[in-house]
This record gives sequence, structure tokens and C-alpha cells, in this order.
Amino acid sequence: MKSLILSAGFLLWVQAVSGQTATDYARTIQAADLEKHLRVLAADDMQGRETGTPGQRKAAEYISEQFSAEGLKPIVPVPDGKAAYLQHFKLYRKTWGDFYVKAGGKVFTYPKDFIVNGLFGVMQEAPFETVFAGYGISTGNYDDYAGLNVKGKAVVMLEGEPKKANGHSAVTNSAEASEWGGEDSWRKKVTLAKDKGAAQIFIVSAENAEGFRRLIAERSALMGRFNRLNLQPVSEKIGAVGTFLVTKDMALSLLNTTESKWQTALDKIAKTGKTTAGSLKGKIALKAERKDETVESSNVLGFLEGTDKKDEVVIISAHYDHIGVNPDGQVNNGANDDGSGTVSVLEIAQAFAKAKAEGNGPRRSLLFLAVSGEEKGLLGSEYYADVNPVLPLANTVCDLNIDMVGRVDDLHQGKSDNYIYVIGSDKLSSDLHKISEDVNRKHTMLELDYKYNEPTDPERIYYRSDHYNFAKHKIPIIFYFNGLHADYHRPTDDVEKINFELAEKSARLVFFTAWEVANRDARLVVDSNKP
Repeated sequence: MKSLILSAGFLLWVQAVSGQTATDYARTIQAADLEKHLRVLAADDMQGRETGTPGQRKAAEYISEQFSAEGLKPIVPVPDGKAAYLQHFKLYRKTWGDFYVKAGGKVFTYPKDFIVNGLFGVMQEAPFETVFAGYGISTGNYDDYAGLNVKGKAVVMLEGEPKKANGHSAVTNSAEASEWGGEDSWRKKVTLAKDKGAAQIFIVSAENAEGFRRLIAERSALMGRFNRLNLQPVSEKIGAVGTFLVTKDMALSLLNTTESKWQTALDKIAKTGKTTAGSLKGKIALKAERKDETVESSNVLGFLEGTDKKDEVVIISAHYDHIGVNPDGQVNNGANDDGSGTVSVLEIAQAFAKAKAEGNGPRRSLLFLAVSGEEKGLLGSEYYADVNPVLPLANTVCDLNIDMVGRVDDLHQGKSDNYIYVIGSDKLSSDLHKISEDVNRKHTMLELDYKYNEPTDPERIYYRSDHYNFAKHKIPIIFYFNGLHADYHRPTDDVEKINFELAEKSARLVFFTAWEVANRDARLVVDSNKP
């Protein structure tokens, strides 16, 4: 009986010391250190860390150097029988090769001078006659194609619908707009032009260079579909007819005309309400090459071996890639997305490494995982989880994933800067959810906001970061997130806008959660299956 009492007392003493130790190591996670790392990873010379670029590779080297400096082990097998920090993998895509239009003695290139809607290919340079097709409309009151033969030609048309001098629609003969003037009316115009036999379609979508820059910003996400990276080689079906969005200045070259003749054609439409299609003509040469491309990328893995439960692994992850450089040369530094999560991983790794060096290392092993390819579709974490898990998924206890912390989102502006969105903690494990709430209540006292954890939330954040590639294998996860803001995926996502005190507190919450999961007797139960 006495020995049992002593054992219980000894256990309480160990727990008290362990709790104090965790607090001491958590204090090594400092706002100043987070900022120091972030000023390196989000600097202009990283060129936005886009997957497969020199900037991404430079960031990977920096992260691996930090892992090495902290004494984390490299565990990725390499051919020479040793181990590395970098887990290399190949990505595949179809992309544009030579893509240009020659007209009026000038050479226009993609995406500098024009962009396209949809995929097509002209693999060898080909000549086309061009013709002005007005607004590209054919209807009862107004017909740009009346008497106009566009078969085999490249048509140049205007957006919207024709307006008379009094502002009324030439199509409806009233102040009421027609179906040809809507935002998506270009689809109807393109279908009509193809039906008429047009070989290529150019739509004047920007009045000047500034308007074209806005157009590129609006269409950047759609443009990304044309060179999307994949873990497997891809095939695509493409046609021969392209739909180009161009500026007025490019249209003048396409039609070999002048500003005054162009304006005369437009003024006549406004004056008479009748088409001037066919009044302007020219010649062009076009090449639109689609080609296969292989891109090299890598995840960065730093391993801290545990003690008596070292075969079980807790993963702490973040993606270190971003979206690179805009077509106009502006660098998207991605300080918040996800430089903030990456530097949090570095600081948490440092805290655990210090604990181990002082004889207080975790019972379970820890894998610090910085993945690339998140911005291209969670590809780096998919490669690790689905293709080449260096440590068996069966032994993986949980993944704690950090993405976009240290910025107060629009929903909390003026209300609170002491919060974190917690996503997924209860979806697979009641243990993990309870640990998360308990350690926050004991140590960090952040407001745990579960808005994005609701399955009915339209943003579907649970499915949008790297943790999901573990969750789909029934590995419990928590996703830590401070929300969206106006600088998301813009060149203005800079270091100066990070609240490092908030980032520090968030990183400490992840640390305390990992500490508890890594040191408890029982492995987390997987007893939930929530959407």
C-alpha cells in the first residue's frame, strides 16, 4: 500500500516537472526569432518561392540549414546510402512553349501582350487573314455577320454590345441591355464565331496597358489552369481555335489600321446603330505551342527521435512555397502565406531540439515537415502521404499543420487579436480535440474559433491545406489558421503586416499540443469520422 502511494506521488512530481519544462521550452519560441527567419524567407530574392523555381530551392536550402543547425536528423534515403533533408520529387505539366502573334511589324507574346480563354494549339507558325467583326453579334435588329465571310479567318471583335449616340442598345433599340452585353456574353460570341468558321478569335478586352494589367490580375487564377502541375504525367485534348483577350493597341496591329480609322468605325456604329464589320482587315502569323515539362521540387524533413515510444511519430507541418512573380514583375513574397507557418515550424523544432539536448526529449518522435507544391494543389504533402511516406503512416500519430498565422482577418478586425481558427481537431480524434482545448486553457488562453470547422462553411478550409492529405488516411489533424485578408495572394503580403506576438502565441499553442501528444502514455484514439 505504501509503495503504491509513493509511486503515485512520484508520478505527480514527474508530471509537475514535465509541465514546468514544457513551459520553459515554449518560451524559447520568440516573436523576434520568427521575424528573423521570415525576413529571409519572404525577401525579394526568394522570388515568391514558387514551386519548381530557384526561389523555392533557395528556401528549401535555408530550411534544411536551420534543421541541421538545431541537430535534427536527415532521414530521406539517397542513392549513396546516406540520408538527406530534402525529399525530391518530380511534377509534370503541359505548358505553353513558343506562343506569339506577329502583326503590323510587331511580335506580341503571352502573357505580356495578350491572354487566352481556354486551351488550343497551333504547333507550327501559321498565317491568317484578319477581319473586324464588330461586336460579334448576330440577332434580329443587329447582325455583324450579315454579308461577312469569316471562314478560315481570324476575327477581331469588341466586348459588350453596340450603343447608339443616345446610349440605347443597338440590339434592343431601347435603354434595356441585351443578352449580348453581359459579363459572360463572350462565351456566346465565341460559339457564334466558331459556328461561322472563324479560325481564331480576338476580343478587345482592355482599352490600354493599365486596363490589361487589371485584366491579368482578374484572370490570374484561371490562367494557372493552363500549366497546372501534377504528380503524374498529363494528357490534354486541345482544339485549333484560340480565344484571345487583347488591348485596343494590339487590335490596331492585328487589323493593320490606325487609331483614327478604328475610331471612325466605332463612331459610325454609334451614329447609325449599324455594324461596320468587315471595314478593317489585316494579316497575322501565329504560333501557340503546347509542350510537356517536368519540374523538380522537394519537401524538407527534419527528424527528432523520441525515447521509449520512438516508433510513433508526431508531424508538425507547413508549406513553404508561394505563388512567385506576377507577369508584370511584382514579387508575391508570401509572408503570411505561408512564410508564417514555415517559421513557426522552425521555432517549434528549435524548442524541441533544445529539450532533447538537455535530456528532456519527447517520448514519441517528431517529424518537422516543410512541404512545397501546396499552392499547386497540395502536391508536396500528397507525395509524402500517398507516394513516399518516409516514416510509415501506420505509425503516424497526428499532423499539426500551420498555414497563415499572425494576421488578424477581416472578421476579427476591431474585435480581437487573440484568436486562432482551429480546424479538424474533433473530426477524427476526441483525444486530440480535448488536448487542444486543455493545453490552450492552461498555457496560451487564445480564443479558439471553430467557424471554419463547421462542415457547412462555404470556404471548405478543412480541405484546402496540407493536413488533409493525412486526414484522408484517418490520421488525426489540427489545422491552425488566422484567416483570410485583403493581401491574400497579392504582392502586398509582406513581413511588415505580420503580428509576430500573435504568431508567437499560436506557435506556442502548437508546441504545447505536440508536447502533450508526444509524451502521453496512450496513443491518440481515432474514434470520430466527422465531415
